[in-house]
Parts: sequence; structure tokens; C-alpha cells
Amino acid sequence: MSTTHTLERRQMTLGPDRDPDRPQRDGVFARLEGHEQVVHCEDRESGLRAIIAVHSTALGPALGGTRFHPYADEQAALEDVLALSRGMTYKNALAGLDHGGGKAVIIGDPRTDKSEVLLRAYGRFVASLGGRYVTACDVGTYSEDMDVVARECDFATGRTVEHGGAGDSSVLTAYGVFQGMRAAAESVWGAPTLAGRTVGVAGVGKVGRHLVRHLLEDGARVLVTDVWQPAVDAVVASHPEVRAVPDTDALIASPLDVYAPCALGGALDEPVTDALTARIVCGAANNQLAGDEVGARLLDRGITYAPDYCVNAGGVVQVADELDGFSFERAQRRAAKIFDTTREVLRVADAEGISPAVAADRVAEQRIAGVSRLGAIRVGR
Repeated sequence: MSTTHTLERRQMTLGPDRDPDRPQRDGVFARLEGHEQVVHCEDRESGLRAIIAVHSTALGPALGGTRFHPYADEQAALEDVLALSRGMTYKNALAGLDHGGGKAVIIGDPRTDKSEVLLRAYGRFVASLGGRYVTACDVGTYSEDMDVVARECDFATGRTVEHGGAGDSSVLTAYGVFQGMRAAAESVWGAPTLAGRTVGVAGVGKVGRHLVRHLLEDGARVLVTDVWQPAVDAVVASHPEVRAVPDTDALIASPLDVYAPCALGGALDEPVTDALTARIVCGAANNQLAGDEVGARLLDRGITYAPDYCVNAGGVVQVADELDGFSFERAQRRAAKIFDTTREVLRVADAEGISPAVAADRVAEQRIAGVSRLGAIRVGR
């Protein structure tokens, strides 16, 4: 009896030895130049179609979650994974972790396409990278899924408590966003508190619902919206003082002190920026700026932007801590430092007259350059 091996791996290694004659282009091709490795994964029998992108291992093994999403096509998935993996390099650097940046996307609807076999096939691909990439949860994947992936590889974190993991990373993600928001409030209003301020939270799923609790405990007034009505209903049922609005447009148009995008990326484009009444933008969503010009536009309007990858690093701090044997108290102390990091980013932005987005990049790049340079040191006896 014969069997057909259906696991397929298409790899692009994008390091210093890439083809010098390959034409330079804008868009995806330009961004590929900054990635060390991009692996396309396919297993026909389980239906797995995935892309793993390793942006940088300058600080250590690339660490970043796996997103399970019904992308329109492979090109859209590639666009997303390249942007997300690059963001993880900067996020991990700014968070002080000894990890580079990577990300993976699985193409499909997690509600209907996810299966044990698919996740285990994906785990085989992660294992094939030999530890260059460590995966965790993201949109569409959960700690239980990482338990399944871990049955095929040693490079999955963010696992359930029952399997020795840290459990839900959204808890410390929300805590870190709250700390970043406190630092932004100090920068704008002189005190690190949201007491008496009105905060609009767009997206009250995994992270947003925990953020709402922190804000209410701090004395803030909270408005919420979400494309999934049951998420809104659950938050309002738990916190009757929260006011729900119909959609994001209505939320943005409301009188706000702080706008907190906590859903998918690209939440801030020029029309949204021009419509905002808030003095601060600080939320959990990744890649919030639709373009570099949006950061400058926020600055011109006098709106303080707390860079997303700076403030939403609590989750990656948590899953990185798990690799050392998880301690919630230790991980929470590390996540609390997001307050100081955000304060420093805003200080640099103010001192140099640049947007916080540019300032955050500079602070992260300085750490990457400084630490990666240590590899050149040779100590003799």
C-alpha cells in the first residue's frame, strides 16, 4: 500500500544572501526585504494553508502568535503576516524581551475549518523551523489550540493552565494597555489616572472586556461598541454603568477623552483622525495606523497616540514568561513596566518634536542595534 505525502513547504529566505538582481518594488516586495524567512505551509488532507513569517532573530528566537482568519486570498494573508511579524520585532524589543519578531496566519474560518489534524499539521511546520519561531495565541486561536500544536512541536507557548501554561494572555494585554493609557493621561493631563475621563472602547472581546474593568475601577466613564452584539451584551450585563453605542462611527463621534481601538488593525485612517474628539488614542489593536501619515496627522491635531505595539505588549510578556516557568506575579510586574516605557516614548517624541509612533520605533531600534552588536564581541582568556 502506498501513501501520498501532502505536506508542502515553500520557503523564501530573505537575508543578506538574497538575489541581488531581484527587482526592488514598493508594497509587499519592499517589506519582504526586511524579513529573514517566510514559509508557506500547505497540507491538503487537513485543509491547512498557513504562512509563517520570521522578521528578525537579532534579539533571540522570533516570538509571535498565530492568527486564524478567513482572508480573501493568499495575497491578503501575506500582507497581514508581514506587517504583523515586523510589528512583533518592535514590540518584543520595546518590551525588553530577548526575542525577535515573527507571526503566523492560518487561512480559513476558525469556527468551521479548525480541527485537531489541521492544528497538528501546523505544529509540524512550526517544528520544522527548529526553534527559530515560537508561536502563541492570536485572533482566532486560543490556549487550547496551543495545547494541540504543542503535541507536534516544542515551540508553542500561551498554553492552558492544565498543561503548565499561563492561560489567557488577554488578561495581561489589557493590563498593559491600561498602564500605557495611564502614562498617556499623565502626559496630557498631568496625572496618571483616567478618573473622571470618558473612554470609548471599540471592540470588547478578548482584551477589551478586561480593559473596561480596569477603566471602571479607576473611575472612568466608559462607552463601548463591537461588531458582535453578544460581546456588548455581556459587558453591559456585567457592568450596567457602561453605555453601548451602535457602531464605531457613533463611538468616534461621541465626546471622548480617550479612544481605545481594541479590534483589528487599520482603525486609524485620515477620516477617523479628523473626526476624533479624543485627546488620547490608546488601545489593544495591532497596526492601528492605516499609514505613516496618520501618525503625523494625529500629532498635528494635538492628539497623543500611545503606540499600539508599546502598550499592547502585556500578552507577549506573559507568554514569554511562560517559557521560563510561568509566574503570574512576575509577569504582571513586567507588564506594569509598560507604564514607564510609554512614558519614555512620549518623552522622546516631545523632546525631538516627532510623533510617538516614530519615537517608539527609534527606541526599539536602538535596543535591537545595541544588543545584536554584542554578538561581535569575542572574549579571550
